Amino acid sequence: MAAQGAALQNHNNELVKCIEDLREKKAEVDRLIATEEEEKAKIQGDLAVLTKRLAQVNESLGRKVASRNEYEKTIQETEAAYQKILESSQTLLAVLKRESISIAKKRQAAK
Repeated sequence: MAAQGAALQNHNNELVKCIEDLREKKAEVDRLIATEEEEKAKIQGDLAVLTKRLAQVNESLGRKVASRNEYEKTIQETEAAYQKILESSQTLLAVLKRESISIAKKRQAAK
């Protein structure tokens, strides 16, 4: 009976040791979980900041693209109007030269 008691005591000691080992492993996993939860919270915070910044950049970019498009439209319209002015100027110059020649010929004929 004493041998059985000693065996039971040994089993009990091993069981207590195994339970303590499991508790230590659980505590380590708890620490790892806490560390990763902190990292997750930080990443979520960073993500929120970056998402907000991305929205701001997208809005700013949209305004700048719209502004650039307005500039481009104005430039095209101005260049087209300027081209018409040049064409009109050339026509006017040609008419003026023709009239000048015509007046000069009439003057010569009148002499």
